Amino acid sequence: MPAPTALQRAARLGLTAAASAAFIAPLLTRITLGHAFFLTGRGKLANFDTTVEFFASQNIPLPALNAAFVSRLEYYGGILLVLGLLTRIVSVLLASTMVVALLTERAHFFESWKPTGDIGPMDIASWVFLLLLAWLVLYGPGLVSLDHFLARWLGLRGEETPPAPARKAA
Repeated sequence: MPAPTALQRAARLGLTAAASAAFIAPLLTRITLGHAFFLTGRGKLANFDTTVEFFASQNIPLPALNAAFVSRLEYYGGILLVLGLLTRIVSVLLASTMVVALLTERAHFFESWKPTGDIGPMDIASWVFLLLLAWLVLYGPGLVSLDHFLARWLGLRGEETPPAPARKAA
């Protein structure tokens, strides 16, 4: 027994509206993450000696070199994420820094998964950032990004607007 026509129309309208607004999720994710990474990168650059000391205290090899790399990656990578330029590449690089951050705080991270703990894994910023960066790597920057416009200009297959739900022939 098919669904009532009114219900089908409402569902179709809802799906069309959701597909039309799908660009918002990657746009807001990129802007939020980009801004956060820009600020942390700027802070690391402004307090570079402290950043090197912190990296050394976490037993990160070559702390000065890694601090210089990570600071600039976060600073410039944050700007690129906001613009939606080289999104997947920058997201992979930033995700690797989040993996290192999780490794340096692994005891705290694993403690967050215990049901008796006061915090959960979503309270660990590097875990949340890693999840969002993975999403950007897999799904891309969205339609409102320089990546999308660059791909169209170069004649590469860019992201398409999701198709509207198929209409049943009457």
